[in-house]
Amino acid sequence: MVSFYALIIFVALLDQGVKLGIRTFLSLNQSITVIPGVLSFTYVENPGAAFGMLKRMTPLLLLLTLALFYLVYRYRWQIKKQPPVFRCGMAVGLGGALGNFIDRILRGRVIDFLDLDFWPLQNWPVFNLADIAIFLGAVIIFFLLFRDQPLAHSRKGEV
Repeated sequence: MVSFYALIIFVALLDQGVKLGIRTFLSLNQSITVIPGVLSFTYVENPGAAFGMLKRMTPLLLLLTLALFYLVYRYRWQIKKQPPVFRCGMAVGLGGALGNFIDRILRGRVIDFLDLDFWPLQNWPVFNLADIAIFLGAVIIFFLLFRDQPLAHSRKGEV
C-alpha cells in the first residue's frame, strides 16, 4: 500500500509543480502556443468543477473530496485486496483529486492551463493535469469493474 499512497502524492505534486510553473511564467488569461493548431497553455482560474459546473461551490467540492478520502481511509483494507491495476487507477484518480483539492484550499479555485486547439475540441474547456488523472483513474476503475461482467444475452423470443 506504500506505493498506492506514493502514487497519490506523486500525481498531486506533479500537478502542483506544473501549476506553479504556469502561475510563474504566465499572467492570468495569458496564452502561449505549445503546438500550433493543437495545444496552448492558457492560464485560467476555475471557481467550479470540470467544464465550469458547480461554479462558486467550493465548500461543497471540498466536502465531497474530503468524503472521498474518508471512504478510501475507511475501506483501505478492502482496497488493499484489489488487483494492482485497480489500486493504480484509484491512486491516480485520488492524486488528481488531491491536486485540485490543494488549489481549492489555497486559492478558492482551480488553476487550469491545458487548452486544446484542434477540431473538434477547439471549444473544449481549459483543464489541468489533475483533471486528466481523475479521468484516467475513473476509466481504469470502470474498465476493470465491467470487463468481467458477462454481456446480457437475450433468449429466443425475448426482447
